Formats: sequence, C-alpha cells, structure tokens
Amino acid sequence: MSYTAKDFADETNVSRETLADYELWLAHLLKWNRKINLVSPSALDDFWRRHALDSWQITPHMPEKACRYIDLGSGAGFPGIALAIAAKSQSSGNQVLMVESAGKKTSFLKTVIRDLKLPARATSERAEKLMPETYDVVSARAFAPMERLFNYAQPFWGQNTIGLFLKGGNVEAELTEADKSWTYSHELIPSLSDTTGCIVKIMGLSPK
Repeated sequence: MSYTAKDFADETNVSRETLADYELWLAHLLKWNRKINLVSPSALDDFWRRHALDSWQITPHMPEKACRYIDLGSGAGFPGIALAIAAKSQSSGNQVLMVESAGKKTSFLKTVIRDLKLPARATSERAEKLMPETYDVVSARAFAPMERLFNYAQPFWGQNTIGLFLKGGNVEAELTEADKSWTYSHELIPSLSDTTGCIVKIMGLSPK
C-alpha cells in the first residue's frame, strides 16, 4: 500500500499550512522533473515517504534557538526545503542556505523558495568555495561519506553547531573511517522512513 499525503500528515502531525507547502513542493517537482532529472520517477512516486517524511524527520531535532542553517548538496531540496518550511513557522530571523552546484537544480530551489515564500536562499557556488562562517545547523543527505562531509562542514562549524546528516546502512563504517581524522560526539537516531537508515547528529566537531 502506498504512503500518502494523509499518512504523512497523520504521522508527523504537521499543520495544514505546512502540509500545503509540501504539496506545492511536490507539484513543482512533478512539473520540473519532466524537463530536468531532479528525482528518479520511481522515487518521485514514493515522494511522501522517501522524500517528504525522510526530510521532515530532522526538523524535530533542530535546536530551539537555532536560526542559521546550511544544507550541503541540496539537490531537489532534501532536506533543505523541509528545513526552510519548518523555519517559516518559527521566528522571522531564521534563514536557510541551500548549497547546490548544479545550476538547473539551483534554479528549481530558487523557484520553490520564491513560491513558498520560504526564509531561505540557494547558491550554485560549491561548498568549498563559500566564505567560512558559523551556522547553528549543518545538514546533508547523500552528499558524501562522513570523513569528506566533515571536511565540507568544518568551515561552517562553531562551538554550538550541530550536524544533522541523513545516512544509510553504511554509517558505522563511515564513522570508523572519520574517527582517524576527526574528534566529535555523535548520536544515531533511527530513521522514520528507512529501516536501514538513521539521522546522524554530530556535536563538537574538530580535526585531530
């Protein structure tokens, strides 16, 4: 049985306004995906579980006082758009930066940001070329193995920054490799959308 918008709303208890934003995001995906390959058709068929729920699940772990977010390798907005939708319902000072080097995908993100009136912006500049500055939350999904991901994330890390990274079943091996070069503490939070996946919450990241 397919996982529907109602299933998503029931499981997450999102507001009607938030659900409407997710539905508009899906409408944009369906339209744009006919022209550019944002998401594989089979994955888009399972949008509500594979993308909406998968992206939404990091939002309950956003620190209460966080207001600056950077999402690396945003692609079609997973999970950056979900972060921005959540930030929209919070304080007016919130801002999400989505980093996506593919120009066409960045154009898609900018369109969704505009039409959903999200507190966000998107850039096609590569993460390693961005000016280092501190963010409260660094997020990513399927962007790079943990060791490389830490390299990308480090320029945006401050004393109280946390990482919220969506990962699959290979995460323990990735963390073991990252241990050789990095000091950090972490928490593995079971995924709501994938029995083999998890959210990796990273704190206190610093190079050895």
